[in-house]
Amino acid sequence: MTADNRHLVWDWNGTLLDDLSLVVTCTNQAIATVDGPVLTPQQHRVAFRRPVADYYADVLGRAVDAEEFGRLDRIFHDAYRAGLTSCALAEDAERALRTWPGSQSLLSMWFHDELVPLVETYGLTPTFRRIDGLRGAVGGDRKAAHLARHLAELDVAPADTVLIGDSIDDADAAEDVGATCILYAGGFTDPDRLLARGVPVARTLTEAVALAGQPRR
Repeated sequence: MTADNRHLVWDWNGTLLDDLSLVVTCTNQAIATVDGPVLTPQQHRVAFRRPVADYYADVLGRAVDAEEFGRLDRIFHDAYRAGLTSCALAEDAERALRTWPGSQSLLSMWFHDELVPLVETYGLTPTFRRIDGLRGAVGGDRKAAHLARHLAELDVAPADTVLIGDSIDDADAAEDVGATCILYAGGFTDPDRLLARGVPVARTLTEAVALAGQPRR
């Protein structure tokens, strides 16, 4: 199958949107309320995982129940909203989007009602056949079920789909539904962790698109 007939699903946070610095700042604000440590961007890239409640538990060295996670999640997202205007697209995001010859969509774990107008501010809405964000009130869950629903709404077969993301959870989600995944090393996750996952890893988004266009093995 050629790239023209293949569908590309993009992750947003940490992939098309360069928001690592903001995410780490907001994470630190949240966990500071429960006497958590101050994380560096590299520490976050090495340790981050989903569900985010489990990541917080790792960082704090204790269990985080649903009630506490809900409060921390609200603190994180309030801080994140306040800082969003400081974020730019990844350096080659627009070039990468233009390079892909087939159809494209966007699947984010950011809240849907805020994601849609945000994508519009970057002038990217016409690029995507569909834009889906999180429709719940609390974030932090895994992506696989969201990816399955996204592809079902598009009426796109997972076998004809490539997901470009920046986290191990992206690779897990693609594997769960039967899609291909290309991981981007410039986002939320340390490149060594991505390489250890055993799927292709790209240093840039344009390289990720080139890899996505190669024949599937």
